[in-house]
Amino acid sequence: MKSYIAKRLLMMIPVLFGISVIVFGIMALIPGDPATAILGSFATPENLARVRSELGLDKPLIEQYFTWLANLLHGDFGRSYSLNRPVINEVMDRLGPTLLLAGTSLLLCTVFGLIIGVISAVKQYAWQDKLLTLSVLIGISTPSFWLGLILILIFAVHWKWFPASGMYAIYGGGDLHDLLMHLTLPAITLSVVATGVIARLTRSAMLEVLRQDYVRTARAKGLHEGKVIYKHAFKNALVNIIPVIGIQAGFVIGGAVYIETVFQWPGIGRMLVTAITTRDILLVQGGMLVVAACYVLFNLLADVLQRLLDPRLEA
Repeated sequence: MKSYIAKRLLMMIPVLFGISVIVFGIMALIPGDPATAILGSFATPENLARVRSELGLDKPLIEQYFTWLANLLHGDFGRSYSLNRPVINEVMDRLGPTLLLAGTSLLLCTVFGLIIGVISAVKQYAWQDKLLTLSVLIGISTPSFWLGLILILIFAVHWKWFPASGMYAIYGGGDLHDLLMHLTLPAITLSVVATGVIARLTRSAMLEVLRQDYVRTARAKGLHEGKVIYKHAFKNALVNIIPVIGIQAGFVIGGAVYIETVFQWPGIGRMLVTAITTRDILLVQGGMLVVAACYVLFNLLADVLQRLLDPRLEA
């Protein structure tokens, strides 16, 4: 297992290198001049030339990339001109709220996706299976940002059960209860699509396992149905479900970009939207690189957990 983890960590190096190239290339293709965005009404030719020289924008793109990459390797993500603070400090301050939102959403979609998928498989073609399958299809087909707005309209504006935005109340609050109240709606919104995906694949994996000979043998021996489903079917199906959960971890992290904007959640997603509108290139590049690294780590954890559950898998 240690050799497998070490091998996967080494494989992360070219992956992160490729991500850095893509992130840098995308930012280079965005129209507009960062120097003009910085100076605004003070954008005289002399000032533009000075700012471009300070930011290294007057150099070829390849040279700009390797200069940025060299700084990254030394832990220097640059300085955000719009916030006037180091990029790494801003990203780390925003990372906690994003991981809290994404982690809560991942927990919700995993728990409910597994439960729905198992029930659908056990009750195949029954009314429970049809109802849950219809609900899953609706959930997968619903745009998350639209669902977020609907939840705000119903539960925050009309019924006033939950706050509409933010992470804590502006006045008072600040405790765990206040945090959970603000977390509920965005976490549910972000988890709906992932719940549907996990539920559908859980159903397929469970149906495949339930048709195996050892499951029929366990039933023929007179074992309790619940024990057959949990001990013999679900545990074996879970090996094939875990990689899907790892992929959905990346989905909830990426989906946090627009969900954080809808709910004004102070995470990396909202920071990236603001940074893109202000052409804060270094802040966008640093934020996207950290998000991509988190996605890669989530998938690594999923692969490790899969092999712990089934040691027969080759490392």
